[in-house]
Amino acid sequence: MNANVGNSSHIPRNDTSSFFSFDSDAATMKLNGLWFLAVECVFLCFPRLSLLQKRQCVFQVNNKSNRKYAAFGNVSESVQLCENTHCCLAVYQIINELLKVDTLACCPVENSCPDETCMARPQMKNRFITCVCSTDLCNSNVTWTPAAEPPQRTHSYSTAETTKTAVIVILSIIGFVIITLKWRRFCQEKKENLQSSCKDYSIRRSCSCQTKTLENIITDVELQEVVGRGRFATVFQGRHNKSVVAVKVYPAGCKHKFTTEKEIYELPLMKHSGIVQFLGTGRKPDDGSWIIVLQYAEYGSLHSFLCKHSSSWMSSLKLCQSLSQGLSYLHSDLLSHGVHKPPVAHRDLSSFNVLVKADGTCALCDFGSSTILRFCSGYRFWQNHMANMKGQPQFGTLHYMSPEVLEGSVNLSSSSFLMQGDIYSLGLILWEICMRCSDLFEGGVAPQHLLPYELELEANVTVERLLLYVSEMDKRPSIPDYWGALPQGSALKELLTNCWDRDTDARLTAPCVVDRLASLTSSYPH
Repeated sequence: MNANVGNSSHIPRNDTSSFFSFDSDAATMKLNGLWFLAVECVFLCFPRLSLLQKRQCVFQVNNKSNRKYAAFGNVSESVQLCENTHCCLAVYQIINELLKVDTLACCPVENSCPDETCMARPQMKNRFITCVCSTDLCNSNVTWTPAAEPPQRTHSYSTAETTKTAVIVILSIIGFVIITLKWRRFCQEKKENLQSSCKDYSIRRSCSCQTKTLENIITDVELQEVVGRGRFATVFQGRHNKSVVAVKVYPAGCKHKFTTEKEIYELPLMKHSGIVQFLGTGRKPDDGSWIIVLQYAEYGSLHSFLCKHSSSWMSSLKLCQSLSQGLSYLHSDLLSHGVHKPPVAHRDLSSFNVLVKADGTCALCDFGSSTILRFCSGYRFWQNHMANMKGQPQFGTLHYMSPEVLEGSVNLSSSSFLMQGDIYSLGLILWEICMRCSDLFEGGVAPQHLLPYELELEANVTVERLLLYVSEMDKRPSIPDYWGALPQGSALKELLTNCWDRDTDARLTAPCVVDRLASLTSSYPH
């Protein structure tokens, strides 16, 4: 606007006469008036436009883990000049119904913030509230009202009033029950519509008191080089009966983890190509360490494989299908010849806990956090599992934690709820595999491997930032725009989004994922 007005003020005087019917001095005065009017309009009509393009936010962090927010803009005393966002962030902790500042800074994960003032979002279960706003220093104050307790009634009722109140309460309860039943029916129909093409791979309502296969004690295993280290155990390449094996070694103090994993592997009917082959267990005589001997996977973990290799469309589908088939079998409730395999929730599914075998297929491993979801009535093992679950509700690897796990709202009494947490993680792993598929990218070059949310939240992913991004903002890993131009792109995107849906009831089941991938194989060969 300024440039155009400036140019108009330099029109030669002999040209202005063709535009105006009065003398040149009057024309000059009018042009000057238009100039000041335009400048005034900039400041009065567009107050949100600032000559300083970068947003200024109040900066204060009271947690060492949040010091990284200083990297999102230049900090001068208590003011931060944002580099790549126009949004300010405020995170407060609720202590005794009072707000304590946790983080005030530029918002690193949001560029769309319609609120000019800091309006508190609904309170999260972990006693934090957040707000995002779009004006300078807007995060200095937050609008929040604590939930007030309803006032107590002190007057008494007559008999007629009591009867009337009772009738109203009964009718309200009946209405609530009807609405609840209709809502449950709607949710069930929604889930059935999503899974209408899926086969039922499981046998329901069956039970057998045979709880494990015959125990196989291994004493003659040779440990060689270390091939992996986890939170609780170290994995060695070893030799047993002249064959190369993987040996998982738990320290003597981690017997509970060893026992959990051993009991999963020893369940009846647990042999499946999508689950790493279990060979036996033992104990090292020198230090009392507990060992689990497994089939050796030549390519190591899926994470390691994706870091080193990109794949074609068909090879990527092979990885996805074998992984989904393994999870579908793990979740299945099977009865064969009087032997029962109950469903199992993995609860720590990630690309670190999936192996890639020599034939290019995946196999699930690492069941130290897993839960057996149904056992014979009264069997003590089920009670032990429930006790362990309640003691540690936030199992899992950080990047793969579902919204309900991050919020601490996992329904431990619902087997389907726990299995749908695995489906969320499965969707993220399928995304990882597809992001290393060269046929899904222009020019046939796939980007380097990244963990889920590593691109959006950078390498330093924390619980707080994941909670804000995944749960509060309901965001997921970025799906490339180029996929929209591919024949299988829309179906692939729908598969991923249906796996990581925020609503656990809307997520696919593992057998349904298997069927969706099979249709991708037959419909879009490459």
